[in-house]
Amino acid sequence: MAGRSAIATPWWFWAVAVASLLWNSGGPFDWVMTKTHDAAYLAAMTPEQKAWLAAYPPSMEVAWAVGVWGAVLGSVLLLLRSRLAVAVLAASLAGLVVGTVYQYAISAMPASLKTPGAIGFTAALWVVASALPWFAARMRARGVLR
Repeated sequence: MAGRSAIATPWWFWAVAVASLLWNSGGPFDWVMTKTHDAAYLAAMTPEQKAWLAAYPPSMEVAWAVGVWGAVLGSVLLLLRSRLAVAVLAASLAGLVVGTVYQYAISAMPASLKTPGAIGFTAALWVVASALPWFAARMRARGVLR
């Protein structure tokens, strides 16, 4: 745009964007391994856990996909300094919200998936998934995202 000065991108923006891509790449890996029924990956699961995953309703499959793939796409959009990262990361957070509500409040989630470690990991997912849309919105407001 004519008359608009370029906004310097702080080094820490790149650190956050790269870290978000690395962190968010775990979800799609889990999704692909589960959806392709990778025997080696699923070997760590109990029969009860496998049955619970197999019974996921289609709406929750969509929420899971939006959550994990939206997180990766949002991270890539951050690296591209695209303002679309805000909406995509918000959609990813919405997928996590819907999926978590289903898992913990609606479904008969196996007790073996409700360990303190698993709950702690879910909490970490929430922290990151909540912080990234906020971060992207702040960067958009500062003019870092175009």
